[in-house]
Order: sequence, then structure tokens, then C-alpha cells
Amino acid sequence: MKRMFLGKSELMVPNIALGCMSMGKLSPEEADKVVRNALDLEVDFFDLADIYGGGKAEETLGKVIEMDPSLRERMLIQSKVGIRKGSYDFSKEHLVTSVDGILKRLNTDYLDALLLHRPDALVEPEIVAEVFEELEKSGKVRNFGVSNHNPYQIELLKKYVKQPLVANQMQFSAMHTGMVDAGINVNTEFDNGINRDGGILDYSRLEDMTLQAWSPIKSGGDIFVDNENFPEINAKLKEVGERYGLSNSATAIAWILRHPAHIQAIVGTMTPERLTDYAKASEVRITHEEWYDIYRAAGNKLP
Repeated sequence: MKRMFLGKSELMVPNIALGCMSMGKLSPEEADKVVRNALDLEVDFFDLADIYGGGKAEETLGKVIEMDPSLRERMLIQSKVGIRKGSYDFSKEHLVTSVDGILKRLNTDYLDALLLHRPDALVEPEIVAEVFEELEKSGKVRNFGVSNHNPYQIELLKKYVKQPLVANQMQFSAMHTGMVDAGINVNTEFDNGINRDGGILDYSRLEDMTLQAWSPIKSGGDIFVDNENFPEINAKLKEVGERYGLSNSATAIAWILRHPAHIQAIVGTMTPERLTDYAKASEVRITHEEWYDIYRAAGNKLP
């Protein structure tokens, strides 16, 4: 499994991580098998959020850790906070209470990384900085980042926050290519030339901030891999994948990993066999031409 630093931190992480949004649907015994298979594959980075399953995803992983506490030392755990019913909330009370709840559910004393899940329009960056300082000093959180934030939102936080913001989790796949479209279509009148994220891809590379791709095999809310409604891209994924011994799904992950921004793919599967399949993409480097072939097969036109 290929590894890389998470942003400017000293934390070495696999370029494929396990997204645990659905873990709350499993029994502790089933989840244990998922976790051990992931660790065997060296996919030791587990991504959660306090809202996943209303906290059940974290509770289930916590029960796995409770059954065998030695597993925690082999795991890198990231969770996200800031979403509540009907709003986003980066207030001190909500953030502190949320983190304490996460740690309790996970049966752990610390998080390897904590992300602010979605931007709070009422954010007070001074308050966020105060919370991050307390969480770091207490040992509850070791690294910090954001999710679904644009460059200026990050810069606003960085004006006050002392800790490096090491990661930003954004939706990205071969069928959800907003992060690269605007750059490819600079100085055009095409819709793909509309800058919808403030140039977050180039910003992240300049700032050495790791982008984490969520929903890496989805187009909007639909899985496009091996879906008959997306014949062109699946045909191209098959063509490229056969050259490397990869399935369509693994090729879709390899497409993300090929970008020189060193994006970390968050794959959300609770099926050990599927994760084993995805993991095959970790060290595969498709060619420059193959990357663009897949990009065009997804329906994107070059100017």
C-alpha cells in the first residue's frame, strides 16, 4: 500500500482510506472482520463523522476496539464535526461536546485527525482556534483539517488557527470532476469553465494540504461503476483496467490516485472483498493519456 504524509503533518497515511459511514449497519463481529481485513491490506486509515448513522458508525467501531484494545494502536482514526440537524455549528460548546461524544463512542482517548465537516456561515475563527488549541493540549486531537471548504474559508481559519490544516475532504471522481474542470477550461465560455470551488485543487497543492476524495465511484448520488446507465465510461474503465489487472472500480480509484496532487481516496465499503479489490489500485500509475481518455469518456470535452 502506497503511503504519503497527511498534509504538513508527520502522519504517514495510505493513499486509500476506508470510509465508515455505513459501519453502524454492521454487528460488532461483522465490523471486526472489516477492520482486520483493512489492516491486513495496510488500509489503516478510518474516516468517520459524528453524524454517520447518528453516531452508530462510531459506536460500532468503538465496540470493535473494546473487543481488542490492541487494534487502536494499529489504526489511524479521523472523524468530522460541525453538522447538526438543520444547521452547521462551529460554536465552542458544540465542537467540544461533539469531540467528547466521538471519543466516548469510539472507546479511544484521541483522534488522529479531526475535520470541520461543512462550512458554518456563522463561523468565528477565533473560537475555532481556541477549541483547536484546547483539543491539542489535552491530547484529544492530534491533527486538524476541514471538509468541503474553499480556499478563502481555509485562509480565514488559518489567520487564527495555529495548527496546520492538513486535509480537506472534497467530492471527486471520474464523474464528478469539478476540481479539474475549471482549470482545463480557463478562458472559455463553457459551463465547465465555471469556478465553483475557488481553485481548491491548485490551492491545496500550493499549501501542501491533502485532498481526500469522497464518493470516488459516484456521479452525484449514483454509483457509476458497472452501471448500465454509464456505458461509455465503463467501457473505457474496462479497457484501461485490463492493462493493469484491475476491475472497473479499482481503475476508477487509480484515476484519482494518478493526479499529481497526491489525493487520498476515501472508499466507503463494508465488504472486505470490495476493499481488497480497491486496494489493488494503490500502486498502479495509469498513463497521462489513459487519464485523459477516462476523463473524456465521462462526458467531458476538451476546449
